[in-house]
Parts: sequence; structure tokens; C-alpha cells
Amino acid sequence: MSAFASYDKLLDRLYSSLPEKKTTGERFEVPTAEPLIQGNQTIIKNFDAICSALRRKPEAVAKYLSKELASPGSIEGGRLVVQGRFGLKTISDKIQSYVDTRVICRECKKPDTHTDEIGRGVKILICEACGARTPIRA
Repeated sequence: MSAFASYDKLLDRLYSSLPEKKTTGERFEVPTAEPLIQGNQTIIKNFDAICSALRRKPEAVAKYLSKELASPGSIEGGRLVVQGRFGLKTISDKIQSYVDTRVICRECKKPDTHTDEIGRGVKILICEACGARTPIRA
């Protein structure tokens, strides 16, 4: 038996004893929204955590969600209160839409971005990883 064969057996034994990976491998994961329906209002309980994971101001995310859901909303103590009854799927889809259009760089597909206003309501998405600049709708 050669030294390489015993080494391969040791490696196989080592890999079989390792626990399985539990993460997806991505460093950027948006927390799942936690909606709570009270009467005719939907409250996103972890709105503050979502905004900090996205590295965006809560006011900007709330404005986008209010526009997309076609319903007024307000921020109350780290939570977003939206008029109307919306399920988890609807809210998650709108948050994912926000991430796709206003967080993820269209060139390198990384979340290392920030927005900047360059006069008269024109906003631009600036990637900190690749330097790409992409205009976004207000």
C-alpha cells in the first residue's frame, strides 16, 4: 500500500465524519419578514432587522413597500405598519423586488452597494465592489 492510498483513506474518513453544511454559502441573506395581521393592518415586526441587513434607511424601504403595495404605511418603533391585509408571500415578494432593483449590483451581482442622489430626484446605485453606477427609479 502506497503512502498516497493511506492518505486518501484518511481524507475519506475525515470528510465522512464532518457535519453537513447548514448555510447556503452566501454571506448576504435577507431575514424572512414576520408579518402580523391586526384588523385591517399588517405589521412587519422585524422591519428594522430587514433594513439593517439591506444597509438601507428604513424610510426608503418603507416608501418603496408603500408604493408597491399601494397602501400607506408608517414606521413605529422598528416595525412597519401598513394599511391593508397582506400575507407573507406578498410582502416577501416585494422585499425581494426591492433587493433585486435597489440593493444587488447589476454588473457583479454583489450586495455591496449604496444609493446616492445626484440632483433633482435622480438616484444612482453605486457598487462598492466593482465601481459600477446604475440609475434607479425614484
